[in-house]
Amino acid sequence: MPARLLAAVLALWTAAPATAATHASTSSNWSGYAVTRSGSHFKRVAATWTVPAVTCATRRPAYSAAWVGLGGYHDDSSALEQVGTSADCGGGTARYSAWYELVPAGSVDLPLRVRPGDQVSASVVVTGRQVRVRLANRTTGAVVTRVLRARAVDTRAAEWIVEAPSLCDGSRCETQPLADFGTTTFANASATTTRGHIGTISDPAWSVNLISLSGIDGASPGELSPSGASFPISYGV
Repeated sequence: MPARLLAAVLALWTAAPATAATHASTSSNWSGYAVTRSGSHFKRVAATWTVPAVTCATRRPAYSAAWVGLGGYHDDSSALEQVGTSADCGGGTARYSAWYELVPAGSVDLPLRVRPGDQVSASVVVTGRQVRVRLANRTTGAVVTRVLRARAVDTRAAEWIVEAPSLCDGSRCETQPLADFGTTTFANASATTTRGHIGTISDPAWSVNLISLSGIDGASPGELSPSGASFPISYGV
């Protein structure tokens, strides 16, 4: 996402169990899935998706960011490590970009060109306070990797999210209108714990949290595939 945008650290949610292992929640800025496991931490999260063609019907600015990340889910979280792509609207024009962000620091643009229809793969790996973000454009063959030192990390959750980012002025942040991205489908989703357990979103080793973005310009995730490795997120549902 553009460097001027800072993702909200917290996903504001209220949990209501949908099944024994899955919880449904609503958020003011996130839509997708997050997995958690009591007493455990994650070291890697990954997925692929296709950059959506955003619809800019008016000149009103609107934003959407698709990403994978670790941290940021819990109420007391103060860190989030993420990498993704943005499909935004400004002045009636669609704009696409690639970025990473280590909250509480701001987002940083990546020199990776992405266009609607491009398939990208993304991963975040955290070791101590070292964070490795990787974003590949499978359509063009271009790959960008950054190895970074984070001010702080949170690895208690792994996420696959479409977000309505926040515009910040100093310490004050305001969630921006969500752009009409249509549908974004995450695939090949996986998470790895610090003990080396690898699983898809529906792995019984952890709790699954389904998150819907509330509001007029909202978004909701669809059901997980039988393998638990893919799901769609649709605008306005």
